[in-house]
Amino acid sequence: MKVVIRTDASVYIGSGHVMRCLVLAHALKKKGHCVEFVSRPQLGDLVSFIRTKGFVVHELRQPLDGLSPAHTADYAAWLQVSWQEDAQNFLTLLDRADLVVVDHYGIGQDWEKVIKSELVCGLFVIDDLVRSHCAELLLDQTLSRQIDEYKNCCPKTVVLAGCNYALIKPDFAHYRERILDDVKEEGGHNVLITMGGIDQPNATLRVLGVFDKQETQRPQVTVLLGSKAPHYSSVKSFCERNSSWVTHIEFVENMAELMSKHSVAIGAPGSTSWERACLGIPSIIIPLAENQHTISENLVKSEAAICVELDEIEDKLCSSLEFLLSQRFRYRRANLSLCDGLGTQRVMHEIEVQFDKERCGQLSVRNALAKDITKVFELQCKPGIRRYATNSNTPSWDEHRDWMEGKLKSNQDYFYILEWCDSVTNIVDVGVVRLDRARKAQYVISIFIDPKYHGKGIARQALKFIDEIHSNVTIEAIVLIENLASQKLFESANYDRVKEDTYIRQPIT
Repeated sequence: MKVVIRTDASVYIGSGHVMRCLVLAHALKKKGHCVEFVSRPQLGDLVSFIRTKGFVVHELRQPLDGLSPAHTADYAAWLQVSWQEDAQNFLTLLDRADLVVVDHYGIGQDWEKVIKSELVCGLFVIDDLVRSHCAELLLDQTLSRQIDEYKNCCPKTVVLAGCNYALIKPDFAHYRERILDDVKEEGGHNVLITMGGIDQPNATLRVLGVFDKQETQRPQVTVLLGSKAPHYSSVKSFCERNSSWVTHIEFVENMAELMSKHSVAIGAPGSTSWERACLGIPSIIIPLAENQHTISENLVKSEAAICVELDEIEDKLCSSLEFLLSQRFRYRRANLSLCDGLGTQRVMHEIEVQFDKERCGQLSVRNALAKDITKVFELQCKPGIRRYATNSNTPSWDEHRDWMEGKLKSNQDYFYILEWCDSVTNIVDVGVVRLDRARKAQYVISIFIDPKYHGKGIARQALKFIDEIHSNVTIEAIVLIENLASQKLFESANYDRVKEDTYIRQPIT
């Protein structure tokens, strides 16, 4: 497919929209799709940066008189022009597109309708504001976001809600596997300060100023702030003067590696919230814009972070950090349960199902929920399913309920429900596929299908889904020697038989 991404960065917008779109762009490119960007040059833009990542960028016209947002929620001013002018300019730059991706608070459904009509293309919207959209696919990666909050969208819009779909680099899932078993207390604490790519109110320097006054108890601090930030020079100068306890980094290619070296973080509650959560890093969050307050409230409710407002930095930062360190492992567990780092893979799967018609099949896969406990029990009790189970004994209801509740709470295992579309209006739960973590970067797979739906290729499609989402780990399958059908299934799915009853799929590069 030819995919065109419409997004901007500026001193008002920040860099988060472009950065998460770059994650998606790399994933699309890796799958063989052609990806281009459309963006408006302006103060603080990332047009040149996108090009250094190997993507074509079509530049929109710069207005003679740029708009200055009246406040942090003045999203119409983010666009710098009217939506009509933006849409017409966009269309003059392109001759065709199979899919247009929009990540911009200044663009809404009126713009979307014009583009879809003129280009006759698919539309994928990334949003965080619960607005109406005219798109086939919509992503809102906000923590605790629910699908039904977007009930005003087009009826056929597929909504991906919650930070299970967070667009973060695949490296984070790799580093997560390294730290899942790490529960040792360290001798000291390294603090990472990341206030985003712009940090308009200069919260970074205010935090450093608080630590500077603690002459005997300063933590070791790493500051990540790039040259596009308006207060870059003052922060850099401070770090150079205090190099004994502060390290300044302008840009890092491997954010996951940098984060994994720190025990706590202080930062804005933007996209990096999901990166920190994936690695189990407790944080103090400082909202810098209106649209960050919902994320802040949800992170605090989940006991994954402590919120300190901008005007509270001098009074509350130190006590908040002291409390966070005293409760570090409780906050660590809460963070690990929020985001597993596989959101980009899940989004890619949905994009290809929705927009690549050659891939459209009848199987869909979703995360298991508490409401599924009864249905899974009914499936578990069917004789055709127990026949080849490694434990052939049928569990009691209490045993099953306790077991599944534990699995659903786990931040290390994966539990998926397989749904089969019998017709346009009839979708049936037909099976389960699970991954149980055995050791670092290695999982044991379990799969069972309702006997009524055997012979439809459901298990084969389920294994393909697992390959797409969990390509970074080793997967082991235990198959009874008399289960010839499962043996053929795993062999056809490129699992190597390493023992009479054991099959292994190595990580997929």
